[in-house]
This record gives sequence, structure tokens and C-alpha cells, in this order.
Amino acid sequence: MVPPVINKFYVLDISPGRSMAEYLLRQGHQVFTMSWRNPTARQRDWGFDTYGQAIVDALDAVHKISRTKRAHVQASCSGGILAAMTAAHLTAIGEGGRLAGLTLMVTVLDQYQAGVAEAAVDERTADAAIAMSARTGYLDGQSLAEVFAWLRPNDLVWRYWVNNYLEGKTPAPFDVLFWNADTTRMAAALHRDMVRMGLHNALTTPGAVSMLGTPVDLSTLTQDRYVVAGITDHISPWQACHCSARLLGSADLRFVLSSSGHIAALVNPPGSDKASHRIGAVDESDPAAWLEAAETHNDSWWPDFAAWLSERSGRKKAAPGSLGGAGMTPIEPAPGSYVREH
Repeated sequence: MVPPVINKFYVLDISPGRSMAEYLLRQGHQVFTMSWRNPTARQRDWGFDTYGQAIVDALDAVHKISRTKRAHVQASCSGGILAAMTAAHLTAIGEGGRLAGLTLMVTVLDQYQAGVAEAAVDERTADAAIAMSARTGYLDGQSLAEVFAWLRPNDLVWRYWVNNYLEGKTPAPFDVLFWNADTTRMAAALHRDMVRMGLHNALTTPGAVSMLGTPVDLSTLTQDRYVVAGITDHISPWQACHCSARLLGSADLRFVLSSSGHIAALVNPPGSDKASHRIGAVDESDPAAWLEAAETHNDSWWPDFAAWLSERSGRKKAAPGSLGGAGMTPIEPAPGSYVREH
């Protein structure tokens, strides 16, 4: 699992009964997840290549510990952008076979329909934003969270203002809200790389951006792909996710549209009578036409995903009796120390 770089990884392991990692383990899958460090000014130079190499290093560790030559990579939001670019790099250097499959969740690669935030950015605004993060060495996570909240103010701003301030009510405990407030920073170099790539919609043009010295061409990916979007997502609009999926080629690609929004599309355990999802290929270029034609299923998409993984995985074997292996010794108990860095 490759989590977003502007949030902490535990949204994928949020609480008992609502954890995707827990669910996949119960389905017989061995699960590993990365935990990104919360950068300070000392990490100002961490850019695309730093994060791409981290994904390759994590993949190396998974291969060693699990004693396999192939592993699935599942990534979300900004982590999905980095994972897709890294997969293109591995494919270009002849190592694409290391990935048994690539799953991208709420990930926008094609910025053409990326919504309000993308439409508001021009060259001058981009330069100002890059200069600001360059001065401090990072982009402040709380500021970014506020930008996203104001994309859906009724639900994410005024609802809590009325409840907490005007009515004086104590907010109900909610794991996702706690996680959402537990923001992280973005290294200045990564912020620069992301802004420049988004401004020029570089991932839609083969070779317009590089990863680890390799020009990125997403159409060359050969791994089976599973792409998930949320129909009410205000950060990664599902239409943009649909168009992004088409950059990966239509063969062996499964596009799943959840009835939920950005985070609820991920924290979506089975058993909800309100949940549903649509499944289809991405041969249809018009998202609206795809929506009308796609098959609708009740409940969460997690069971479909677990089955998809199983069909593309090796034989089952006994779970390891201890953590680590192949010379890789556990450092500390989960969730590790990085989640506690503020």
C-alpha cells in the first residue's frame, strides 16, 4: 500500500472493522504499507525521484520478506500518482514484471477535468506557490486541508461551525475526522514537481515528465490495473479518475465507481445497506455514457477487489510465524514512529 504523501497512512488501517488492511488480511492476503515521513525544512529537496525510489525500496523489501518476485501495488490519491510513474519507470527498464497488479484509488493523472483547484492555477499563481514553499522548505498540510475543505463548504466547514460553535455541541468521535485533522507537510521539491506537472498536465503526454531518469509513458504499463473512484469525490472528481484510467490503456483494466466520496470510497467496509458501486471497462470515453452503461452492485467494492487480487496472486502458503525475514529485522511495533511526527 502506497498512501497519499499529504496524509498519514493509517486511513487504510483506521479502526477495527473499518480497516482495509485488516479486511485483506482476513481474505488471506499478506499486507505491507508504507508510512511517509512528515517532512521538515531539512527535507526540502525531496522530489519525484526521492519518493519514487522509496517505492522501489519498499517493493524490494516486500520481495525479500515474502520471498516472491512479484507483488501487487495499491496506491491512493497523490501516492497513486507517484506509484503510476514508478510503475512506468519499472516497465521502461524491463522490470515491470515485478508488479503482479497496479491498483489506483481516487487518483487523478489527467488534470483536464480535475475541478476547481486545477482551474484556478495559472503560471503566475504556480510560481508564487512554488516560491512560498521554497522559502519555508515545505507546504503546510493544514493550509492544504483548508483548501480542500472549502471545495465542499456545506459538508466540511459550515456543518461543524454550526454544531460546535453556534449550538455548542461536543463533536461526536469520528475516526476519519481525527485522521483528516492529523495533517502532514509536503516537501518543497515535491510540491514544485507536482505543481509543474499538474499545470502542464504532463502525464497525458508521453515523455513530458520523468521518474528516476526515465521518461514516463503511462500507456506502456502491462500490469493488470484496478482503478477506484468516488462518485461524490470533491478532491479527485470521478470523471477525472475515469479519464485518468484511460491513460493506462483499456486492456485488463477494471474501473470501479463507489457511491462514496474521497475518503469514504477508501474506508468502505462491507455490510452497509447504503453503499453501492458500479463496475466496467473504460472503453467508453464519455464518463456520463460510462455511468449509464456500467453494471451496479450493492454494498462495498472491497470483496470484488479481494477476489481480483486472488485471481492474480500465487498459491496460498502458511502465514509467517514472525515479522521480518531475509535479514530485515523489525524496528518497532506498528504503527511506527512516523505517524507521531507533527
